[in-house]
Amino acid sequence: MTPVATEPDLADRVHGGWLGRIAGNMLGKPVEQGDLWTRDRIDRYLRQAAALPLTDYLPEPVGRGDGFELRPEWRQCVRGRIHGSCRDDDVDYAILGLDLLETHGFAFSTEQVGDLWLLRLPYLQTFTAERAAYRNLANGLKPPLTATYDNPYQEWIGALIRADIYGWTCPGAPSRAASLARRDAALSHTGNGVYGAMWAAALISAAFTAPTVRQAVDRALAVVPASCRLARIVRRVASLHATRMTWEDTLTTVTEETVGLGWIHTVPNAAVLTAGLLYGDGDFTRTITLTVRGGLDTDSNGATAGSVAGVLNGARAVPAQWTDPLEDTVRSAVFGFDGARISDLAERTLRLAETRTEETGSPDRPE
Repeated sequence: MTPVATEPDLADRVHGGWLGRIAGNMLGKPVEQGDLWTRDRIDRYLRQAAALPLTDYLPEPVGRGDGFELRPEWRQCVRGRIHGSCRDDDVDYAILGLDLLETHGFAFSTEQVGDLWLLRLPYLQTFTAERAAYRNLANGLKPPLTATYDNPYQEWIGALIRADIYGWTCPGAPSRAASLARRDAALSHTGNGVYGAMWAAALISAAFTAPTVRQAVDRALAVVPASCRLARIVRRVASLHATRMTWEDTLTTVTEETVGLGWIHTVPNAAVLTAGLLYGDGDFTRTITLTVRGGLDTDSNGATAGSVAGVLNGARAVPAQWTDPLEDTVRSAVFGFDGARISDLAERTLRLAETRTEETGSPDRPE
């Protein structure tokens, strides 16, 4: 891990998590379409713009009609054009999770997660498994049926992107974080979809105290069944990294081993995320740029990688090219939160983390 100038304290790490999630999301958003924006295509775009190695937000397109059409939101997400964060579900769910914990506390139920979605989250700002669950809620179904009825997306990445708040509020307690994430994920996901959320929450929690990225990854693996496909692919990436295989060859290998799952499935995205974390080795910029260059669900993976790297380094050590354009402002579809200050969200998260630590003490035990 790259050393930082001063050891970050808890407040700085929580703030770093928020900034990292938002910056990583913004970095990946213009190329979020994994069936089109493959790893090779992303790098060809960057080479055309003379932007490799990538050390900042994506550059503007250098031409029109060249086959490199970015997502329509690119005008608010590329370097030189960013003034506060774009609205995105990868950030909305972190905000919604904060509101959940402030409203219902750490003993919240899966049903209360659903109630809050109906109250705070517009239906058309949900996608895949979340939209299926929302529709089921509106039709009167209760968990766990909300996750299983007419929902072909049960193992996709949606629950994983909702997990950060549980890691941020359970620093150094990955089992607790995973337990909270599981309760949230059960509203819309099953199997590896739930395991992905548990793993991500534990990974972020472990990042507060683990001395290296690899140790954080290993600690997070302990919260999911060792035989599940998600755990197997994370271990596979870690083993290839340990052999000193290149990042490119590692992703080529695991891409072949996860073929057919689709670009929004939790398992191949966990592979891209793990590779970005391990080969990034704690360096914030290298971590999020490698993760986004890995393709698939680029904004979701960039957001989670940024959250982990932000916690590891703390906000003060996140380079200014990532944080200054955000202008401490977040756009959100969550009712009551549009235009919120990132620093305020971090302070509110810190209060929850401090309260949780006082209530439970230091041993890591599940709920």
